[in-house]
Amino acid sequence: MSYLRKLYQYRDLLWLWTVREVRVRYKQSALGILWSVLQPLALTVVFTVVFSRLVRVDTGGVPYPIFAYAALVPWTLLATAMSFGIPSLVNNMNLVTKIYFPREILPLASIGAALLDFGIAALIFIGMMLFYGVTPSAQVLWVVPLLAIQIALMVGVTLLGAALIVFFRDMRFVVPLVTQVWMYATPIIYPAELVPARWQTLYFLNPMAGIIDGYRRVVTMAQPPQLTFVAIAAAISVVALLIGYAVFKRVEPDFADLI
Repeated sequence: MSYLRKLYQYRDLLWLWTVREVRVRYKQSALGILWSVLQPLALTVVFTVVFSRLVRVDTGGVPYPIFAYAALVPWTLLATAMSFGIPSLVNNMNLVTKIYFPREILPLASIGAALLDFGIAALIFIGMMLFYGVTPSAQVLWVVPLLAIQIALMVGVTLLGAALIVFFRDMRFVVPLVTQVWMYATPIIYPAELVPARWQTLYFLNPMAGIIDGYRRVVTMAQPPQLTFVAIAAAISVVALLIGYAVFKRVEPDFADLI
């Protein structure tokens, strides 16, 4: 709790650094903030061509662009948070070695900037749903707890990765590999129902599987999420958050010397 109180005292710095992250990320960029939706849109187009034309995937009657984009938007949020948040300490070594502040502000600011991208991509998704005539139901309110679970997972994983990369610079190469493998182990380009029943429990130990499946059900299918798998995702996300934050604060005094 003392760490959280200290972080609260520096909330203005967290906000300002988040704004800086957004500005620096798109500075001198021709498309600017539109890059936040280019990646999920481009992947949606590619996946639509491959998995609705060449290799047909059963989407339960949902247009494949909607089916894919509903999963790619939250997945891009996770991937962006990790790719920018994990190296945030080593990328700002001058700041870390010269000024005192809670070091978790740097990766948390990257997550905050990724959430802005998520919001813009979500607006594009609303336009796509109107175009395809997909009407959301009251089940869409489940997005709020699903997003909260995902944020807990992102914070835990990003803080743990940000701490490890200070000691092991190989993490620069591990993170893209893990992200790519993790994506294919998550029901993004295919429905979770394709996983054999005997493997479902093991499969949903991947917390993003329950989160992505939940997003897709509540937004595009007007169905409630599978509460058992969402509960598993929530439990794992909370454990990841506690472990990630504990490890980060445990090794924080060594950052300035090692960076």
